[in-house]
Amino acid sequence: MKYFHRSVLPCLLSSSLLLVTSCSLSSEQAKKDNNETAAYTYLKELVSPTEGIGAREAGTIKEQQTARYIKTKFEKFGYRVTEQNFSYNSRKMVGESKNIIAEFGDVTKPTIILGAHYDSTAMKTGSMGATDNGAGVAAMLAIAQALTTKMPNNYSIRFIAFGAEEIGLQGSNYYVNDLLTHNKLDNIAAMINFDTIAGGDKVYVHSAHTQAYDNCKNETYNSDTFMRNALLKASIKVLGEQNKYVIHPDYEGYPEGVTGSWSDHASFACAGIPIAYVESTNFSINGQNGFDGYSQSTAKKLWTCYDKKTSTACDNKAEKNWGNIWHTQFDRLDKLDEIFPGRVKQQLNNNVEVLIELLADPDKYLPSK
Repeated sequence: MKYFHRSVLPCLLSSSLLLVTSCSLSSEQAKKDNNETAAYTYLKELVSPTEGIGAREAGTIKEQQTARYIKTKFEKFGYRVTEQNFSYNSRKMVGESKNIIAEFGDVTKPTIILGAHYDSTAMKTGSMGATDNGAGVAAMLAIAQALTTKMPNNYSIRFIAFGAEEIGLQGSNYYVNDLLTHNKLDNIAAMINFDTIAGGDKVYVHSAHTQAYDNCKNETYNSDTFMRNALLKASIKVLGEQNKYVIHPDYEGYPEGVTGSWSDHASFACAGIPIAYVESTNFSINGQNGFDGYSQSTAKKLWTCYDKKTSTACDNKAEKNWGNIWHTQFDRLDKLDEIFPGRVKQQLNNNVEVLIELLADPDKYLPSK
């Protein structure tokens, strides 16, 4: 006997126009539910030390296992998948890693890249890399799965899982250098970076810093804001004004809505590609080095002592945790779900739905070509 999803049952009971409309809405809700279930399932398979892979440090067997896991998922969805192998010598580490590149459709069209690094770090502290960056990869996989039936008419969408990010952005640097070497840069319309997209107090979207990153050439550097603005608009459409992505206000060293060079978007901006970077953190906290977004939450369990009045530690010298999640013992799904019941799953799902909205029809949100 076949069992039907409860959202489909009303469609079987009547052919009235009212119920047909209801069926359509219910079908869309069912798809959304499936996207949400998929994203959280992928997250557990990536970061759980008991139900999945766990820590995935660069150069380890676990990183290699993660690359195979991601490749298998993309192939199952029907994407053309390429493995891009590279070697690195960085931070006293010598080894090999790879980028996993997935495409679907006509690659001659202007291409939007969604990227997320799959390695983790700080395993010795107890980190399983749940927010950094299991969440980014899990969301990317769920988005890729949903878009197989929603590919846009005028753009190609490319998904890239970058290796060895935590030891100096090795995967993304290699990928961009390869584009430059083979004159394949002109077809890239924009790059969206998913890194630590769930766990922090707020979900932000940034563009590249208005001042060129170190080691970038000023004549090629791109700090255009159009992809950041497009994601903001899509988040309003999907999540509403109250829950939309946040554009952080001006802080010393960080003008409104811009970010530094510490993640995989940096090499793209340096090469002249407009970027947007989605991350969950809390820029309103005066952290160990000021308002730089490295303190991700005001939650009590993430501080020795947090002073709400001053938005910083009660005692700078005595503070040990500074509201940090990434690279700490708190960056594991069991602890995050204990500290923030339901938050990680909700933020994960929100990001998936916003990106599906944008990437299924970029023309709705991007400036005319």
